[in-house]
Amino acid sequence: MFDQLSELVKQFGGEAVVNNPAVPNEQNEAVLNEAGSSILDSLKGMVANGNISDLTSLFQGANASDSSNTAVQQITEKLSGTLGEKFGLSSEAASGVAGSLIPKVLGSLVNKAKDPNDSSFQISDIVGALTNGDSTAGSGIMDTISKYGSQFGLDQDGDGKVGVSDAMAAIEKKGGIGSLIGKLFGK
Repeated sequence: MFDQLSELVKQFGGEAVVNNPAVPNEQNEAVLNEAGSSILDSLKGMVANGNISDLTSLFQGANASDSSNTAVQQITEKLSGTLGEKFGLSSEAASGVAGSLIPKVLGSLVNKAKDPNDSSFQISDIVGALTNGDSTAGSGIMDTISKYGSQFGLDQDGDGKVGVSDAMAAIEKKGGIGSLIGKLFGK
């Protein structure tokens, strides 16, 4: 997932980083790499800290490119601080780079993950990358699915709860857990 995320960062990094006189040209690539790492680390941190609701809110609706979204704000602030510390950018320049880049990258990431015609980002791959295969973290995501799943039509047996039987039914009908998780995130 990091490679695909890095490509998105490069795609949107032209104006925010490469053509930005506040970022020395010799630091452009390092700043772009740091942005990609910061996004991935921040998303992983949300999972590790049990902050699944911010993560799911990022993937629901059309607010991933909205700078007022809590998750977008957290990631933007983290990157801004890192750019100041690692690259010596002024707080104004670091905030400008992060504030311009993060909403665009996250908006594109979420749109690609939700687009059934775009296979570059799959929800199941994103969940796997964010949990590093950690079943405990994955179960936190599954707890969120149980909590909010009926709102997204995941209650397969109509009992008002989303449980293992619903997951098994969804897997049999839809072709895998990725489809079940994808439905939660609106794909």
